[in-house]
Amino acid sequence: MGSIIPPHYRSSRRHFLARAGAASFALASVPALAEAITQLPLPGGPDERQITTAFPQKGALILQRTRPPLLETPFEVFDQSTFTPNDRFFVRWHWAGIPTDINVDAFRLAVRGHVNREIPFALDDLLALPRVELAAVNQCSGNSRGYFQPRVAGGQWSNGAMGNARWTGVRLKDVLDHAGVKAGAVQVRFKGMDDTVLPDAPHFMKSLDIDHARDGEVMLAYAMNGEPLPLLNGFPLRLIVPGWYSTYWVKMLNDIEVLDQPDTNFWTQTAYRIPDTPNGNIEPGATGVKTVPINRMNPRSFITNIKAGDKLQAGAPTLARGIAFGGAAGVSRVDFSSDGGKSWTGAELGKDEGTYGFRRWQIRFALPSQGDHVLMVSCTNMRGETQTRSPNWNPSGFMRNVVEQTSVVAA
Repeated sequence: MGSIIPPHYRSSRRHFLARAGAASFALASVPALAEAITQLPLPGGPDERQITTAFPQKGALILQRTRPPLLETPFEVFDQSTFTPNDRFFVRWHWAGIPTDINVDAFRLAVRGHVNREIPFALDDLLALPRVELAAVNQCSGNSRGYFQPRVAGGQWSNGAMGNARWTGVRLKDVLDHAGVKAGAVQVRFKGMDDTVLPDAPHFMKSLDIDHARDGEVMLAYAMNGEPLPLLNGFPLRLIVPGWYSTYWVKMLNDIEVLDQPDTNFWTQTAYRIPDTPNGNIEPGATGVKTVPINRMNPRSFITNIKAGDKLQAGAPTLARGIAFGGAAGVSRVDFSSDGGKSWTGAELGKDEGTYGFRRWQIRFALPSQGDHVLMVSCTNMRGETQTRSPNWNPSGFMRNVVEQTSVVAA
């Protein structure tokens, strides 16, 4: 877990709530305005996507869908900073029934179920608990799904359904301890304020095993990058599960239920499951495969200052830089290749912002001759896990972490 903020550094509760209240404006109906077009050369298309600035508290983002909103971070944003700006942070909701405004004074977080006492926490109650900060990557399970071949159903994301933020909040363990978890507790289930559009559709809920929920790292965040959560990123409260895919990072969190038996809700028992194989990989068309709930992230890395098709000068020193993250463990090393993977050189790592965040890297190289070249980058985490050399495949399009290739031309 990140550091506990000392009392003299804390903003007053009154000051924070005033700022948070100012952020809780109405989420109006948003038109799909095409202020600009970006190229996304996905294997199955579309080759072009709209750029929109029509969503509240959001800057220019790639429009995947308006209802519910799916907004992707343009990839050049990741070259600008270790931490993804709040207004460029990707957005992903499962249901369109998102509250249009939040009354911070009336908001309550219910903690109930297999506990000694059920407690409705006001935001002021949560702000009175020890405050912690943690840098962590929030990545959609289907990030990069648009590159799966054969193509699979779902949002056809490029690589921008992820972001890195410094999250501020309280430990879930502290909240659960206030309620008093009873012996025999098995899991903890989380639900947010977003609602279904059809009466029989399953409310979005996710669960963690009790030991994971109480490990001291899982947290309830009310701020990201020093500001109250944007409405579309879960204001006023969201679950942070560092090192795990964002399906567990429940937004607009208002209900925590401690269970004394395994959760059987749709989003745990049926949805967001992966083949119980290394990297969730199977052959297309395979049947009878055992599955498990998706869980911790795999390591990934990207070149951020050079894009496919760029022209570089042969023989001249060239700087490559980018980001890497280790998934459920810190970054151990980043290796770079300028010859399509025939040889590799360790890159220089930037500041370590924490186990679960982006780590910047850079390296200077020279292409020996004119013509086509392939640049590659690979991350290895502290567990010794590294990226795959060939793409994985599963019918949900989850967990892509292949070593990415960037084709350039030396002139």
